[in-house]
Amino acid sequence: MGSIDSYILRTTLTSFAVVLASLTGVIWITQALRGIDLMTSQGQTIVTFLGLTSMAVPVLVLVIAPIALMIAVAHTLNRLATDSEVIVMNAAGLSPLRILRPFMFAAAVVAMLVTVIGAYVAPEGLRRINRWDSEITADILANILQPGRFAQLETNLTIRVRERQPGGLLVGVFIDDRRDPKERISIIADHGTVLKNNDGSFLVLEDGTLQRFETGKRDPALVAFGRYAFDMSKFSRARDVSYGIRERYLWELIWPPADDPLYARLPNQFRTEMHERLLAPIYPFVFTALTFAFLGLPRTTRQSRNFSIAGTIITVFLVRLAGFACSIAAAGNLWFAGVQYLLLTTTIGLSIWLIAHHVVIEPPARLMEFINSTLASLTRRRLRAAPP
Repeated sequence: MGSIDSYILRTTLTSFAVVLASLTGVIWITQALRGIDLMTSQGQTIVTFLGLTSMAVPVLVLVIAPIALMIAVAHTLNRLATDSEVIVMNAAGLSPLRILRPFMFAAAVVAMLVTVIGAYVAPEGLRRINRWDSEITADILANILQPGRFAQLETNLTIRVRERQPGGLLVGVFIDDRRDPKERISIIADHGTVLKNNDGSFLVLEDGTLQRFETGKRDPALVAFGRYAFDMSKFSRARDVSYGIRERYLWELIWPPADDPLYARLPNQFRTEMHERLLAPIYPFVFTALTFAFLGLPRTTRQSRNFSIAGTIITVFLVRLAGFACSIAAAGNLWFAGVQYLLLTTTIGLSIWLIAHHVVIEPPARLMEFINSTLASLTRRRLRAAPP
């Protein structure tokens, strides 16, 4: 790799890393704010919250990485054009396809990153979220016994804890149990703790009273106790963890087990997700070629680059939107997955043809004259309307 290739590759990858980190951080924050109730309503720590939400970052990277690469390539090409480096390289005998080569190297690096994330990292992150959520749901202290709240564990069973102190001490415990239609039990205890052992999970209450209201009796039975164990094993069992289609590794999508009930029920969705993972590494090459076709060819200073930048953004948006549409439609008809392959290969082939034939994509002259005349007219009207 020559010095020019190293310079362009280093500049592009540096810009890509900055853009990827920025976009991922912004989108991650907006997504993480939706799960802020994990700390407030379920009593989790900030470490648990950050760890759980960060597991979804690889899924964001799968979509953001090609877009970040497009921005990085556009930034690098604009920098080369501003410093007249593109014109100098062209005058030195480097063809546009030769200049495109280091950008394709950068696209290959991003494609490998996307491949690894899509095949293993993203599904593993989603699996950990699933397992972690199961553990949190099964944690009585974190999920059920929230201070100051009436928690309805099931129909006709309500528990309230006034305060939680260090060491797991629960102060001011109230239990209203009406599950048995023949009686109603109300328990008030000064304090209690949660005990987990081989027999199950128990809420051990101390220094309290138990009132039993039986049907047909006028007065309740009142019992004062020094220590009472309320069985909560039913509410602390971790649910069985089952993995969805997005949580399957790539090789599990390509070669699903024959006895997989989810695959037997949704075979098209399996194939759609597989094609989506296989297509993800192609998008960096497509977006790189598209961006270079609009911005990579040498041009004079009189030729505006604004249209090229706008054209790049619009074209990339339309290609990615068409890809999403094909992925959704492929769930009902797998032929649309083939349409997406055809779309990407046609786009990259057309872009390389334009680059090889030195075709500068510019708007029609009449369109630019119309836009310039319209802007000039609006400027004159604004000046006339301005107070003297």
